[in-house]
Amino acid sequence: MSKDRMIELLHELLKNSKRSDRDLAKILGVSQPTVTRMRRKLERTGYILEYTIIPDFTKLGYEIMAFTFMNIIRYDEKTGEPFRNLAEKAHKWVLKNPRIILGAAGDGLDGRNCMMISLHKDFTDYYNFVSEFRGKWSSHMRGIESFLVSFKATMVKPLSFRYLEIDQAETGA
Repeated sequence: MSKDRMIELLHELLKNSKRSDRDLAKILGVSQPTVTRMRRKLERTGYILEYTIIPDFTKLGYEIMAFTFMNIIRYDEKTGEPFRNLAEKAHKWVLKNPRIILGAAGDGLDGRNCMMISLHKDFTDYYNFVSEFRGKWSSHMRGIESFLVSFKATMVKPLSFRYLEIDQAETGA
């Protein structure tokens, strides 16, 4: 099982993970048992973290996807001492909140060092979420900016992984 063939299988699964190993074998030009072994290896080695779907969020009742960027202050600005357990508390809050689908540290947008993506039924739901967030974390934040995307608006390219292509230079092909 070459690494190139494994990456090719991974990309085919990104396009549609519902396809059978038999169908994938035809596409890759290998046997079905080979595809099954390759898939298991991708799972075992952490290339595949989970199988999931991308739903039509409007049919689930969501109207807004919010991209929220903030600058988390991790140290007491007067003493320079780190805030104890801040990261652990923040991680627990993010993990517990079902509206948040991604939370991560990063860098950019005028010094922002954290971001999250959240889903909301409507603007009132979003407003209540941000109010709760600010109430809980405002003493540890300097600046918060959001970019709201309406699922009801026309999307030039909807969220999907099927657009990913194999980078030929990366695979050596």
